[in-house]
Amino acid sequence: MPPRPRPAHRIRARRTSRILLAVAAMATLVSVDVPAAEAVPPLGVTAQAQPGAAANRVGALFAGGLDGGHFCTAAVVRSDGRDVIVTAAHCVGDPQNTVFAPGYRDGRAPYGLWRLTSVYVAPGWTDGRDPDADIAFATVAPVGDGQSGYVEEAVGGFPVAAAQPSDATVTVLGYPSSLEAPLRCANTTTLFSAAQRRIDCPDLSSGTSGSPWLVDGALAGVLGGYEDGGSVPEVSYSAVMDDQAVELYREAAEAG
Repeated sequence: MPPRPRPAHRIRARRTSRILLAVAAMATLVSVDVPAAEAVPPLGVTAQAQPGAAANRVGALFAGGLDGGHFCTAAVVRSDGRDVIVTAAHCVGDPQNTVFAPGYRDGRAPYGLWRLTSVYVAPGWTDGRDPDADIAFATVAPVGDGQSGYVEEAVGGFPVAAAQPSDATVTVLGYPSSLEAPLRCANTTTLFSAAQRRIDCPDLSSGTSGSPWLVDGALAGVLGGYEDGGSVPEVSYSAVMDDQAVELYREAAEAG
């Protein structure tokens, strides 16, 4: 009887092992460390967000400037004008005195400060603070004579994706008021109501309102809505990105 051929997956596994051993041996010879893959926290675990493309697009909202303390979170979204951010509607009650610091960390604003120039909220929020309309888009411009350009040129922007499934896995990036760096948590979500999405993530306390909810790297909502985003740090909410929210986004993008 002819010998049985070895399964292809075993051959691939052995070849991969040999390659890894060769790489490790080469690294030892030239005294170079093999970089380890970045650890991603399990679902439902909150940890500090590492610097990178996604975290740089998220920033803190300040009252007046860095000395005013940060009170909410916002994020840059893609637009033709390259100047649109998104946050919760309850975070833009004083837009003339609000500035955005993308990538803020440890007291520094590496991509500058950006003042809000126009704010777009739904009539349901303006007329009665409807929690189902707790989302806002805004255009921004650089603060100060020494800064120019567009915020999206500096950090990039998230695409906007509406109509996500109720059980989508969402990643939240936000700044608690008590911390000087953003937190990250991912978990599956559920529908709290037809217009509200819920996520279980610890430590998303005051200041994380407006944090982007990302599905596969695209904006699917912001932390807000029911109880201004939640009454306890362990459970957070977001208004569903419906047609009205998409229309607000389009208005802001066209204005920019």
